[in-house]
Amino acid sequence: MTGSQMVTVYGAYGHTGRFVVAHLQERGFVPVLSGRDARGLKELAEEYPGVEARPASVDDAASLDAALAGAAAVINCAGPFATTAAPVIEAALRAGIPYVDVAAEIEANADTFAHFADRARAAGTVVVPAMAFYGGLGDLLATAAMGDWTTADEAHIAYGLNSWEPTEGTRVAGKVSAERRGGRRVRFTDGRLEYHTDDLPTVQWPFPDPMGSRPVVSEFTMADVVTIPSHLSIPEVRTYMTTEAAAGVAAPAPSPPTAVDEHGRSAQTFLVDVLVRSGDMERRAVAGGQDIYAVTAPLAVEAVHRILTGQTRADGVASAGELFDAPGFLEALSPHITFEVRS
Repeated sequence: MTGSQMVTVYGAYGHTGRFVVAHLQERGFVPVLSGRDARGLKELAEEYPGVEARPASVDDAASLDAALAGAAAVINCAGPFATTAAPVIEAALRAGIPYVDVAAEIEANADTFAHFADRARAAGTVVVPAMAFYGGLGDLLATAAMGDWTTADEAHIAYGLNSWEPTEGTRVAGKVSAERRGGRRVRFTDGRLEYHTDDLPTVQWPFPDPMGSRPVVSEFTMADVVTIPSHLSIPEVRTYMTTEAAAGVAAPAPSPPTAVDEHGRSAQTFLVDVLVRSGDMERRAVAGGQDIYAVTAPLAVEAVHRILTGQTRADGVASAGELFDAPGFLEALSPHITFEVRS
């Protein structure tokens, strides 16, 4: 193995981090395990003989530099990203390597675009926030649905989850985001993020078969409201969540995901239905699969593969849809998701 195949995974021992480490190895990369918990790293390293563990803290720049030494890229899986994203991006810029994260936190992703766009472009490297189920997948689907359109009036991203058992990391990140908003909600309207205290209505969404029409919580806002408008001229971006999944997130003591197969995936299934509208014309793109946390791993690792092999269309801070050929990227995920564009 050569040094160019090394990819540091920060937060490697977390729920999503473990999926990323496993998928990197499957794709022929050499994962370097990193994060704040030395014991967690040691235990994970015992599952991967010969894989190096490098403890590092976001409060210790030297330890982050050591964690990234010799790596070709870094994937940050450690939330809350309001705390970890900036220090790990700084370390990636010092190392001159690409940075990818799986942040679902709206404000953290907005901060990455606001604070690092010029510096990453000047450094000639790539920073990709929200390269995950939330933020990345919806952006790729919206971009694929747009096709040859240069603008649209609206984008709607409906998440058809049959359930949602959030991880501890998801709950902590959600709490941090809520605190940053002062308890307010957020939506993307009239070309900007807007904070509000309005109640969220429940409406019916016409998911394609076999799911069919389902009740969804309207304006259950996810990271797509940052990634999609970062490169697509769409002034209204709205996201929706099936009511059963929304209830799972809001449960006072939710259970963590339970593995049901040899890959460690839960029984959770998803269908993401994206509609873009321009005047009276509509286009759709749909993706389905199993386990939102598990599918984040091939999204992030495919991104790293394409960056390192020069299959990119931008530099600096860029979302998945701007950086990659969206239909080609989604087709490459065919072992993990189904994908279809509907005119």
